[in-house]
Amino acid sequence: MTTMQDVATRAKVSAKTVSRVFNDDPHVTEDTRQRVQSAMRELKYVPNMMARTFREGKSAVIGIAVPDVADPFFAAVTKGIELAARENDMAIVVTSLGDNPSLEQSIIETTVRHQIGGLIMAPIADDQSYLARWQDSFPIVFIDRAPSKLNADYFVEDDFGGAFDATQHLIAHGHRRVAIVGDSTEVPTTRLRFQGYLAALDAAGMEHSEELIALGSRDADAAAQVCQRLLALPDPPTAIFSSNARFSTGVFPALQRMGRTDIALISFGDFPMADVLQPSVSVIDQDPRHVGRVAAERILARIATPAKRFRRKNVLSVKLIERQSCQPAPAVAVPVAAP
Repeated sequence: MTTMQDVATRAKVSAKTVSRVFNDDPHVTEDTRQRVQSAMRELKYVPNMMARTFREGKSAVIGIAVPDVADPFFAAVTKGIELAARENDMAIVVTSLGDNPSLEQSIIETTVRHQIGGLIMAPIADDQSYLARWQDSFPIVFIDRAPSKLNADYFVEDDFGGAFDATQHLIAHGHRRVAIVGDSTEVPTTRLRFQGYLAALDAAGMEHSEELIALGSRDADAAAQVCQRLLALPDPPTAIFSSNARFSTGVFPALQRMGRTDIALISFGDFPMADVLQPSVSVIDQDPRHVGRVAAERILARIATPAKRFRRKNVLSVKLIERQSCQPAPAVAVPVAAP
C-alpha cells in the first residue's frame, strides 16, 4: 500500500508537506501543490482515514439517524448529506429509528459509540436531553423536527405554511370538501401541517368537518384504506391533502383503483414518479437534498470550528408545484325552474 512517505519521496517534499496539501493548507505554494497532487495520482495514493482519525482525534464519519431510510423524503435527505460528506472526504453511516419513540435513545447511543465525528438526526421521541453529554464531543444537528429539551442546531421545513398553501390552493380551485390524510398529530410535522390545513379552512370561512380529518395511519397501505373510507361517505371529499409523501404513495394508487381521477390531490412532499404519473401529482416540494446538504454543511462548519457558538433554528421554505392532479372541483348543477 502506498504511504504518505512514498508520495513525499516522489514529490521531493516532506511527509508533513504532503499532509498540508491533502488538508488544503493555503500556505503551500502552487508549484509544490501540483507536484504533490501529481505524485498522489501517479502512485494512486489513498489516505489512511483511520490513521487520520486517531492522529487528529476526529472521526471522518457522519452518523445519520432517521425514522425510515426507505422513506422517499429521508432517502433524498441522506443523499444530500452523502454528497456533501464525500466532497469533504468523509463517510456516512445511516440507521433507521423506526416508529417506536421508546427505542430512540438506545439506537442513538449505539450509533454514537462508533466514533462518529458528527450526528444528523430526525427525532421520533419527545425528549432528546440524553444527547447533552455528547455535545462537547461532536456536533449534533437535527433535521425535519426540532429537538425537545436540548439546545441544538436544527433545520425544519415550513410545515404550517406549506400545508396552508396546499389547502388554500385546493379551495381556490372551488373545492369545499377537502380531506386531510396523514399520520398521528403526535408527530410534530403532522401536527403543524394539520394546523396549516385548519388555518386555510378558517381563512376561507369553511367549517371543520371531522369526517374529513383522517389522521393516525401508520403506513401507505393504511392511508389507502382511509382513502377508500373517505370516498364511501355520503358526502365525500372532492379533494385530498396528503400530509406526507409516504402516505401519498398509498393514496394515489387507491384513487386509481377506484377510477377516481376526478379527485384533486396535493402531497406534502414529492415522491418518485409523481411528475410522470397520470395524472401527475401536485406537491409541496421540500427539496430534501437541500435539507441534507445544509445540515451536513452545518456539521462540517462545527467540526472546523469546535468552539461553542449560539445554536440556531433554521426554517427552510417550501413551494407548491402544481401538476395535473390539482384540478378544479366539479361544477354543481343548478336546478332550472319549470316554465
